[in-house]
Amino acid sequence: MREIQTTDAPESIGPFSQGIVQENTIYVSGQGPIDPDTGEIIGASPGEQTRQTLENVEAILKAAGASLADVVKTTVFINDMRYYDEVNEVYAERLSEPYPARSAVEVVKLPVDIDVEIEVTAAVPDHQLE
Repeated sequence: MREIQTTDAPESIGPFSQGIVQENTIYVSGQGPIDPDTGEIIGASPGEQTRQTLENVEAILKAAGASLADVVKTTVFINDMRYYDEVNEVYAERLSEPYPARSAVEVVKLPVDIDVEIEVTAAVPDHQLE
């Protein structure tokens, strides 16, 4: 098991890693719309927050030698399903077909006062396995 750590994504706010590589799989902990430099929440709307959240996910994947194209499964935590279409619009811009398998869950509250959090599982790219 290898820890993924980068200053290009927010520091973890608890006893967990930004990500872990285990064999051929990358696990990225739930990320939110936090600016990694300032620690401030980015985006007034759920769509804007989704964009920053995926940038943070992408930074962690990049630190592991992967990209959003390597994502095979996501879980989207959203605090109100009224925002589902807005989140989907940004999600579809950043991820490509075939889209990863996904769950979307409405939650009462997230650890930080944000509208969306996303965790991903990705495959280690073939060129990394050689």
